[in-house]
This record gives sequence, structure tokens and C-alpha cells, in this order.
Amino acid sequence: MQCERCNALINEKEEKKFHGEILCEDCLMDLFSQGKACDPWAVYSAKMSMQKQGTEQRLKPVQEKILQILSEKGPMEAGELSDYLQIKDTDLQRELVVLRHMEKVRSELRDKRRLVRLWD
Repeated sequence: MQCERCNALINEKEEKKFHGEILCEDCLMDLFSQGKACDPWAVYSAKMSMQKQGTEQRLKPVQEKILQILSEKGPMEAGELSDYLQIKDTDLQRELVVLRHMEKVRSELRDKRRLVRLWD
């Protein structure tokens, strides 16, 4: 059996059905764990947490790498950033949502391209 989203092979007993699609567990989790970039409560919570614990303690290595790449290379499209990091787009989006809530990165529309950039 094959996942209809990522084409991964799935054992017959491990497939998940969602809205008529046969999915692997990873694709199903990606569907259910999509973060919202514009979430005022999450921004407030992240700010309060950073004030109490400090930013450095809150960043994961991949988040630090995202900030480093954007600092060195400047704004770039999410697909290009995921290529640099060698991670899936869905994993990158999850990390960008967290960094957005921490007001470390933001999105910018430039020349009809959506770029990820440092917050400034």
C-alpha cells in the first residue's frame, strides 16, 4: 500500500484513512499539527516564556540554524530554506511558526514571491 500524499510504502495494517485518502502516519500528523502563524495568544505566550527563560534556552538547533542562514544569506523562499536545511517543507513550516510567535522571523512579499526574513 502507498501513501497518497508522500508515496511512502505503508504496511496494510498501518495505513490511516482521512477524508477518503490513504495516508501514512507522518502525513496524517502533518495534517493535524499545522500551526497558525498569526496567533496573538501564541505570540503573547512566547514573549512571556522568553522573558522568564531567555531566548537562547528556548531555541532548538534547527531554529538557530534557520536564524543563522537568514542572517548570512538574507530573505529567501521557504523551499530554498528547506533545501539548505535538508528538511521537509512541513517540518520547516512548523519551525517557522514557532519562530514567528517568538518574533524572530516574518514573511515578506517581494516581487510576487513570499520570502522568509528576520524580524528586525
